[in-house]
Amino acid sequence: MRIARIALLLAGLAFGSLTFADEFTEADLKRWQEQFDGVVKQGRALWTDGKLGTNGVACAQCHPNAANTHPETYPKFQKQLGKVANLWEMVNWCLRNPLEGQPLAADDPKMTAILAYVAWERRGVKLEPGKH
Repeated sequence: MRIARIALLLAGLAFGSLTFADEFTEADLKRWQEQFDGVVKQGRALWTDGKLGTNGVACAQCHPNAANTHPETYPKFQKQLGKVANLWEMVNWCLRNPLEGQPLAADDPKMTAILAYVAWERRGVKLEPGKH
C-alpha cells in the first residue's frame, strides 16, 4: 500500500498534481454534512408522517426513533420475504403491509431519506451484516 501511494505521489509530481481522490477540503466536508443532515431530516419527516401508506399508519408507530430496524445487520435473511434482503426491501414490505401503501424504488429520493434517517438513528452501532 505504501509503495502504491509513493508511486501515485511521483506520478502526481510528474504531471504537476499532488491531489488524491481521498483528500477533501473543510468546505467539502461541511457541504456534504449539510446535505446528509437535510436528507436525514426529510427521512424523519417521512418516518413520522402517516402519508406513506393509505391507512394513516406511520413507520414511527411501530418503530419510534427507528427502533428495532437494525440497519447495521443488513443484508440478512428476512423471514417475511423468504430471502436474504437489503433494508430497502424490508422498508417496502412495511410500506405494502402495515401501511397499506405503494413500494418505493431503491433509488427513490424518499427511500434514500428513509434509509438515511434509520442509519442516523443507529449511528455508532457496530456493523454486523446477517445478524438477527
